[in-house]
Amino acid sequence: MTEIRDLISALLLVVGSIMSLSAAIGLLRFPDVLSRMHAATKPQVFGLMCVLLAIALQFPGWATISTLVVVILFQMLTAPVSAHMVGRAAYRTKYVRRDTLLVDELAGAIAKAERRQDDDSASPTPRPGTPSDPKREDHESS
Repeated sequence: MTEIRDLISALLLVVGSIMSLSAAIGLLRFPDVLSRMHAATKPQVFGLMCVLLAIALQFPGWATISTLVVVILFQMLTAPVSAHMVGRAAYRTKYVRRDTLLVDELAGAIAKAERRQDDDSASPTPRPGTPSDPKREDHESS
């Protein structure tokens, strides 16, 4: 039975190592931010999960498994959020190669937000509810 567990653990370690290596190669070789972001999250998380499962098979104690579950959950919660924020920042600062996008779902929303911002900065009258609005100052003083 221990030989089968050792074999499965070795297989998981090899798969995890290959996935982590492919993530590192993707970070170096991919041409743009979105491709690199994909390489940094998907295979890296899967590779880490394989390595942690191999550790859980070799050391099947509650302390080890509970720690590994916390590590997996933390990684699965933080990697997508950080990838989303990096992708959003790259898109807004125009570091995205638009020719590689199949569908650009954010272009309309970004253009609308920029038009609204330009309209707000061009109008000399303050918007209601801003500190320079006399109605608000009278309301706050009473």
